[in-house]
Amino acid sequence: MNIQETIDRALKAAGLNTQSGPMRGVTDTIRNALASAGLAVGAPATPAPAAPFGDNTIDVVAREVPTPGAHPTEAAPNAIGHAAPAKGQFVLRSHSAPAGTRAYKLYVPTQAIDARPPQAGGLPLVVMLHGCTQSADDFAAGTQMNRLADEHGFLVVYPEQASGANASRCWNWFRAEDQLRGAGEPALLASLVQAVVAEHPVDPGRVYVAGLSAGAAMAVILGETYPELFAAVGAHSGLPYAAAHDIPSAMAAMKGRGVLGMGHLPGTPADPRRPALRAVPVIVFHGDRDHTVQHSNGEHIAQQAASAHAASPQGLRASTEQGQVGSGRRYTRTRHTNAQGRCLVESWTLHGAGHAWSGGDASGSFTDRDGPNASAEMLRFFLAQPGQGAGKR
Repeated sequence: MNIQETIDRALKAAGLNTQSGPMRGVTDTIRNALASAGLAVGAPATPAPAAPFGDNTIDVVAREVPTPGAHPTEAAPNAIGHAAPAKGQFVLRSHSAPAGTRAYKLYVPTQAIDARPPQAGGLPLVVMLHGCTQSADDFAAGTQMNRLADEHGFLVVYPEQASGANASRCWNWFRAEDQLRGAGEPALLASLVQAVVAEHPVDPGRVYVAGLSAGAAMAVILGETYPELFAAVGAHSGLPYAAAHDIPSAMAAMKGRGVLGMGHLPGTPADPRRPALRAVPVIVFHGDRDHTVQHSNGEHIAQQAASAHAASPQGLRASTEQGQVGSGRRYTRTRHTNAQGRCLVESWTLHGAGHAWSGGDASGSFTDRDGPNASAEMLRFFLAQPGQGAGKR
C-alpha cells in the first residue's frame, strides 16, 4: 500500500467522501504535494501538473498563467501572440563532455542559411535554458526566440536536461557540485556552447544565456562561473547565484526565505549563499505574484549583479520607471547604468504576474501572453552590450 492509499483509507474511515465534493480537492492537493516530494502516490483523481521535484531533486515548475477575460484568439498588444513559424532550420543534436551528454536543438536563422555573407565577425548566439518539465521544442514555441532570430540574425541553442539527471528535467541549480566552474552542469553547458561557437559562424564575443525558472537559476550560475564565455545573462523567474546548497535550503530560497532581509552574512553557516563576484550584464524578469519562486529572488539576482558592477571605480547610477502595456499589465523597471550611460543591470517587476514567461506564445507551456515581451526585451538588452572577444573580459 502506498502513502496515498493509506491517506484515502484514513479519510474514508472518518466518513469523508474523497471522490466528490470539497474533500476531492483536498485529496488532489495531497497527491500533488506528495508527488512534489518525489513520493509514489498512484494515479491522481484528476489530471495534475507535472511534479516540480523529481527523485532526489528539488526545483521549480512554471505555472501557466491564464489571461483574465481575454478570448483565446485575441493577442495581447505587447505580447508575441500567435506568431508565424520561424523560417530557418531547427535541428536536433547531441553533445558529450567529461561531465556528461546532453541533447540540444539548434536554430540556424535564414541569414546563416542564405547565400548572403554573414555579419562581420559572425552572428550572435543566444543560449536558452528551459524550465522544469519543458523541452527544447516547448521552450522555443513559448518564447518565440526562433522567430526573433530570423528577424535580427542570430543563432539559438536550446540544451535539454536529461531525465536521468533530474526526473523532472530541471537543471540542478541547487546542488553545490553544479555551481562550480570546471565541474557538473556548468562545465557541460559551457562545453556545449563552445562546441556550437566553434562549428558555426558565431561571434564568440556575442554569446548570451537566458532561462526560465530552473533554467534562469542555471543561467545565473553560468554567468558567474564562465564570465568570459557569456556577454550577458537573462533570468526570468529564477534564483540568485548560490541560493541553495541542498534540498532544504532550495525550498527555503524558492519561498523567499534566506534570500533577503534575514540578517545573516552570505557565506556563513546561517546563510550559505555566496556573493556574485563576476560583473556580467544581467536582465531580470519576475512576477510579484509568483508563488513558486518568490519575487524576492529576482530582486536578489539584480542586487548581486549591481553589487558586482558597482565594485568598479565609477560605480552605477540607478533609475526606476513605472509603465503599462496594452493588455493592462503594469510593470516597474529599474536600470543600473555606468558613467557612459550603458545599462549593465535591468530589472523588471511584473505586477500581478505569476510564474510564467512574460509575453510568451500560447503554443508553448507556462507562458503569460499579457506581456511585456520578455524575449524582445532580453534581446534588446543583449544586443546593446558591446561585443568582446572570448577571454578578454
